Amino acid sequence: MAAALFHGLSDPSRLAILQHLSLGEHRVRDLTEHLGLAQSTVSAHLACLRDCGLVVSRPQGRASMFSLTSVPELLGVLDAAERLLASSGYAVALCPNYGVGTEGNPAPDQLRTHAGQEAGA
Repeated sequence: MAAALFHGLSDPSRLAILQHLSLGEHRVRDLTEHLGLAQSTVSAHLACLRDCGLVVSRPQGRASMFSLTSVPELLGVLDAAERLLASSGYAVALCPNYGVGTEGNPAPDQLRTHAGQEAGA
């Protein structure tokens, strides 16, 4: 279950949306203006976050207002992640599998070590 949660949090745009929602309710339009993302992108990320149980929406006129479901718990997870990153010297950025500049989610037999060797070697 934790892996599914962290996968839901793995996209930088979703994290930015969550950070904005930590300040209070927002409409899709508000988020598109604040984040500079397309409406379709924000809507897709909100749908993902809603499916993960991290956000809820309520109608307000013709718009929907989005908010976080569990503010203290979610902010605690994000704060703990930042503290862990800081204590490791942000080493995850250099990870050959998930670090900065990598794409996708490698299969277990495709995982690499920091030395560039396969993990099983």
